[in-house]
Amino acid sequence: MSIELGKFNQLEVVKEVDFGVYLDGGEEGEILLPTRYVPEDCKIGDFLNVFLYLDMDERLIATTLTPLVQVGQFACLEVSWVNQYGAFLNWGLMKDLFVPFREQKMKMQVGRKYVVHAHVDEESYRIVASAKVERYLSKEKPEYAPGAEVNILIWQKTDLGFKAIIDDMYSGLLYENEIFCPLETGMEMKAFVKQVREDGKVDLILQKPGFEKIDDFSKTLLDYIKEHGGRINLNDKSPAEDIYDTFGVSKKTFKKGVGDLYKKRLITLHEDGIVLADS
Repeated sequence: MSIELGKFNQLEVVKEVDFGVYLDGGEEGEILLPTRYVPEDCKIGDFLNVFLYLDMDERLIATTLTPLVQVGQFACLEVSWVNQYGAFLNWGLMKDLFVPFREQKMKMQVGRKYVVHAHVDEESYRIVASAKVERYLSKEKPEYAPGAEVNILIWQKTDLGFKAIIDDMYSGLLYENEIFCPLETGMEMKAFVKQVREDGKVDLILQKPGFEKIDDFSKTLLDYIKEHGGRINLNDKSPAEDIYDTFGVSKKTFKKGVGDLYKKRLITLHEDGIVLADS
């Protein structure tokens, strides 16, 4: 059996001690799970899902806490402190995540957040992070079909819009003229693939393709109003953020859909919302 450092592992409880339980780490030997993380009614022979990392003395240790990032993933983390060797990020565990100076694009500052990639350093066998995220993005051409829903992490602002990391693997771009809600580095959200270019670059959009067509969204809006008792509290003066949170579309698309339903006399417009015409 081999264990994976910096990830969750299913390990068997093999020994109980006053300060916790020991888990079977295979070739790595027994691994301590401290008392504060041991589930109630835990007994020898149970299998626990635990995250493995190194403690202050560089010994393997287990926890049932879920860190903010695992090995192989990207995340936006805050700097807790710095010293002469680098910066230390809060990733939700007792021991902070180390970023050597050589892995920083600019000198990291306490209290600021940075998008980083977590990995195991081959030389020291320590979990470290790097702000040079381009190095860890796949160079392969993605196989996404247009319209595919993906998870993204907003990475950085550019002249064209915002770069985003797609599914912890690929780089994508949201164009400025297609963004209709406030974005900032570190935000995680759903997005949709607009197209995968021949060079492998991915263009993203925040609303599902098809909703750009008025007829498609008009039906969605009408169904939503019907499902909510014939009335909603949104109208064409509502904040774009509220509209996006509810429907996942821009205010422009929403207003066109409202206008379409109004012309068809399916709805009536009020200062406090929209009502079905026959309600």
